[in-house]
Amino acid sequence: MKWHWTALILFSLTLLPVGLAMVTDRVPSRLRARLAPVRARGVSFLLIYATAPVNAVPRLAGASPDTTLVCTAAGGVLAVAGALVLGVATLRPGRRVS
Repeated sequence: MKWHWTALILFSLTLLPVGLAMVTDRVPSRLRARLAPVRARGVSFLLIYATAPVNAVPRLAGASPDTTLVCTAAGGVLAVAGALVLGVATLRPGRRVS
Protein backbone atom coordinates (compact mmCIF):
# COMPACT_ATOMS: atom_id res chain seq x y z
CA MET A 1 0.00 0.00 0.00
CA LYS A 2 2.79 2.38 0.91
CA TRP A 3 4.39 1.96 -2.52
CA HIS A 4 1.15 2.81 -4.32
CA TRP A 5 0.81 6.08 -2.41
CA THR A 6 4.48 6.88 -3.00
CA ALA A 7 4.24 6.25 -6.75
CA LEU A 8 1.01 8.20 -7.06
CA ILE A 9 2.48 11.21 -5.24
CA LEU A 10 5.74 11.03 -7.20
CA PHE A 11 4.02 10.89 -10.58
CA SER A 12 1.58 13.63 -9.56
CA LEU A 13 4.44 15.93 -8.60
CA THR A 14 6.55 15.29 -11.70
CA LEU A 15 4.67 14.18 -14.80
CA LEU A 16 1.35 15.93 -14.24
CA PRO A 17 2.66 19.54 -14.07
CA VAL A 18 5.10 18.95 -16.93
CA GLY A 19 2.44 17.41 -19.13
CA LEU A 20 -0.09 20.15 -18.39
CA ALA A 21 2.49 22.88 -19.04
CA MET A 22 3.44 21.33 -22.36
CA VAL A 23 -0.15 20.80 -23.50
CA THR A 24 -1.00 24.43 -22.73
CA ASP A 25 2.18 25.45 -24.62
CA ARG A 26 3.84 27.10 -21.61
CA VAL A 27 7.42 26.02 -22.21
CA PRO A 28 10.44 28.32 -21.80
CA SER A 29 11.73 29.59 -25.14
CA ARG A 30 15.18 28.12 -24.56
CA LEU A 31 13.66 24.62 -24.37
CA ARG A 32 11.27 25.06 -27.28
CA ALA A 33 13.89 24.13 -29.90
CA ARG A 34 14.69 20.83 -28.18
CA LEU A 35 11.05 19.94 -27.54
CA ALA A 36 9.92 20.49 -31.12
CA PRO A 37 6.32 19.18 -31.02
CA VAL A 38 5.56 20.53 -27.56
CA ARG A 39 1.87 19.64 -27.38
CA ALA A 40 2.36 16.09 -28.66
CA ARG A 41 5.01 15.47 -26.03
CA GLY A 42 2.72 16.93 -23.38
CA VAL A 43 -0.06 14.55 -24.40
CA SER A 44 2.37 11.65 -24.20
CA PHE A 45 3.44 12.66 -20.69
CA LEU A 46 -0.19 12.89 -19.62
CA LEU A 47 -0.90 9.43 -21.04
CA ILE A 48 2.07 8.00 -19.17
CA TYR A 49 0.97 9.83 -16.01
CA ALA A 50 -2.55 8.40 -16.33
CA THR A 51 -1.09 4.94 -15.79
CA ALA A 52 -0.35 5.69 -12.13
CA PRO A 53 -3.86 6.67 -10.97
CA VAL A 54 -5.52 3.99 -13.08
CA ASN A 55 -3.33 1.37 -11.41
CA ALA A 56 -3.16 2.75 -7.88
CA VAL A 57 -6.65 4.06 -7.11
CA PRO A 58 -8.50 0.70 -7.44
CA ARG A 59 -5.87 -1.01 -5.30
CA LEU A 60 -6.05 1.70 -2.65
CA ALA A 61 -9.85 1.56 -2.67
CA GLY A 62 -9.80 -2.21 -2.09
CA ALA A 63 -11.49 -3.11 -5.37
CA SER A 64 -12.09 -6.70 -6.40
CA PRO A 65 -9.27 -8.62 -8.10
CA ASP A 66 -11.15 -8.55 -11.42
CA THR A 67 -11.50 -4.77 -11.32
CA THR A 68 -7.84 -4.43 -10.37
CA LEU A 69 -6.84 -6.65 -13.28
CA VAL A 70 -8.91 -4.63 -15.76
CA CYS A 71 -7.46 -1.37 -14.45
CA THR A 72 -3.94 -2.75 -14.66
CA ALA A 73 -4.54 -3.73 -18.29
CA ALA A 74 -5.97 -0.28 -19.01
CA GLY A 75 -2.92 1.29 -17.37
CA GLY A 76 -0.66 -0.80 -19.57
CA VAL A 77 -2.55 0.32 -22.66
CA LEU A 78 -2.20 3.96 -21.57
CA ALA A 79 1.54 3.55 -20.99
CA VAL A 80 2.07 1.96 -24.40
CA ALA A 81 -0.04 4.66 -26.07
CA GLY A 82 2.02 7.35 -24.33
CA ALA A 83 5.26 5.74 -25.40
CA LEU A 84 4.03 5.50 -28.99
CA VAL A 85 2.92 9.13 -29.06
CA LEU A 86 6.29 10.17 -27.62
CA GLY A 87 8.12 8.05 -30.18
CA VAL A 88 6.15 9.53 -33.07
CA ALA A 89 6.60 13.05 -31.67
CA THR A 90 10.37 12.68 -31.58
CA LEU A 91 10.56 11.73 -35.24
CA ARG A 92 11.00 14.96 -37.11
CA PRO A 93 10.29 15.24 -40.82
CA GLY A 94 13.48 15.05 -42.84
CA ARG A 95 15.35 12.91 -40.35
CA ARG A 96 15.65 9.28 -41.27
CA VAL A 97 15.82 6.52 -38.73
CA SER A 98 17.98 3.61 -39.78
